[in-house]
Amino acid sequence: MSMWVFGYGSLLWNPGFEVAESVIATLPDYARSFCMRSIHHRGTVDDPGLVLALDQQAGEACEGVALRVVADQEEETLAYLRARELISSAYMEKELAVQLQDGRTVTALVYVIDEDHDQYCGGLPLEEQAQIIAHAVGGRGPNTEYLYNTAEHLTSVGLHDPALEWLAARVKTIAA
Repeated sequence: MSMWVFGYGSLLWNPGFEVAESVIATLPDYARSFCMRSIHHRGTVDDPGLVLALDQQAGEACEGVALRVVADQEEETLAYLRARELISSAYMEKELAVQLQDGRTVTALVYVIDEDHDQYCGGLPLEEQAQIIAHAVGGRGPNTEYLYNTAEHLTSVGLHDPALEWLAARVKTIAA
């Protein structure tokens, strides 16, 4: 059996593991949003940034990319992803069915937000998100870089996220 990972944020442009296959995919009943305060990678405890997470929302769907892990690298990839994504326990690791653009359905490893975690901040107005992202910096760099790379990569693979596109344009204006 192949190991698949669903990318919807930084995994799109920086998976950090060797990818054998990349396919546009849809995860039903989840929505991508800047609903997690970042205190490690794109912000600090004193000045948190925002990163994308998947909020469970019945009837919604998140478009992203399913990444098939190279055979015999599953254990190494899983260890890497857990160290990267579970750094503060704000994400929960799940195996969920994703629908690939080519008609296949696969089970993929997906990192979703724990709504009970203190880093969860769902429902922030877009303008507030833009103000936070425009100024925050963490261990992996500026929060703006995370936003811009994600928005640009989604566009480059033919996916459109109107909220992300608005945020990218607004943050560029604020940062100018």
